[in-house]
Amino acid sequence: MAHLGARLTRIAPGSVHITLPNRPEVTQQHGYFHAGATSAIADSAGGYAAYTLFPDGTDVLTVEYKINLLSPAVGDHLEAVGTVLKAGRTLTVCRLEVFGVQDGRSKLVANGQQTLIRVDRT
Repeated sequence: MAHLGARLTRIAPGSVHITLPNRPEVTQQHGYFHAGATSAIADSAGGYAAYTLFPDGTDVLTVEYKINLLSPAVGDHLEAVGTVLKAGRTLTVCRLEVFGVQDGRSKLVANGQQTLIRVDRT
């Protein structure tokens, strides 16, 4: 996330927001945010959202996720929101949303779902 320039902007139990400022290094040939950058912040937001509910001494790993890119990702920045839908003993499922934010207005540009696994630290 540091390499992309992303930062955590909100942390609550079961919910995390990550912001990614617009800059050339995270865009593609048409000037839109690259799908890889969009997906990366979505994956991390969901992972950290799940992690907020895990007990001490555990870590989180993504098992799978699916992203739908709904429209070109444009704006001053992107905001990814990970929200826990179901926290299980081993597996947790999260909703992933990414918004393009321009002049204070948000537009949903990607959404998805993710499954994560809780693992003990070794």
